[in-house]
Amino acid sequence: MTSLTVLYFASLRDAAGRDRETVTSDAADLRGLYAHLRGRHGFALDADRLRVAVDGAFARWEDALREGSEVAFIPPVSGG
Repeated sequence: MTSLTVLYFASLRDAAGRDRETVTSDAADLRGLYAHLRGRHGFALDADRLRVAVDGAFARWEDALREGSEVAFIPPVSGG
């Protein structure tokens, strides 16, 4: 089990009802972590529509979880 902090932005923050949470997960990678959290919070977006960052740097969905890391799920941004 890996303990980490997850940050949510925009629609993900709205769905989760918070901007961050500490989670413990046995997921093999970041995609598995997102799948678990998507099930818990009902996120509408597939992982392929998001960017993921770990400790302030963009990461790959296949990257393994690292104890104590800060993971950010970043949805697409629209602007005008």
